[in-house]
Amino acid sequence: MQRLKNKVAIITGGAGGIGLATSRLFLDEGAKVMLVGRTESTLRKAVAYLNTDNAHYSVADVSKSADTIHYVQKTMDHFGNIDILFANAGVEGPFRPIADYPEDMFDSVIAINLKGVWLGCKYAIPRMNEGGSVIITSSVAGLKGFSGLGAFTTSKHGVIGIMRVAALESAVRNIRVNTIHPGPVNTRMMRSIEKDISPDNAQKAKKGFEAGVPFGRYAEVEEIADLVLFLASDESKFITGSTYVIDGGMVAS
Repeated sequence: MQRLKNKVAIITGGAGGIGLATSRLFLDEGAKVMLVGRTESTLRKAVAYLNTDNAHYSVADVSKSADTIHYVQKTMDHFGNIDILFANAGVEGPFRPIADYPEDMFDSVIAINLKGVWLGCKYAIPRMNEGGSVIITSSVAGLKGFSGLGAFTTSKHGVIGIMRVAALESAVRNIRVNTIHPGPVNTRMMRSIEKDISPDNAQKAKKGFEAGVPFGRYAEVEEIADLVLFLASDESKFITGSTYVIDGGMVAS
């Protein structure tokens, strides 16, 4: 049985590692998917890779209200309704201590990672079908501190607050809102962080991160997508306002 048959999902950061893996899984499970991202050429490649009329894209900067209104309306126009919002778009920012962190970069990270989620909830939830689901990508950095990642960590803590408020406000329509908290995942973001930490030996930084994961490895994007699918499906229909950690044991250690 297809767990998302005839459901319509918006996935921000849809052409990235986690977003694309989730798009593919959602489509396999019967959903129609609107991929949202900033770069049209990347989105076109992603939709071509997915190779189905049930995948479409919308170019948007998630930190802009006009762009958010546009991708929500485009989803309604193209697919007719909205059942799922996977608020997944995010950036890591530079690896710097707070004292050396550029203020403009802090503002940029907060705008995309935090305001982008708030805008998605603001404009998508009112258009969603009753019984829908919102899944927000936070991080283990939303649950504990990480030196050098002040803006990222701040933003990922902040989305938990958005999630909890949205869960309470949306309960009257049986719309569920939850966060997921991945540890390191094999994606472009981690490659960027590794290189920023150790420009001459990124592999050394990777090994350092792996040493902090009790399972001894990074997650794969497909493993994150599996959790998102559970929260998007009716299997989680009585779950809201919750934080779902998927980190190989990092928070436990």
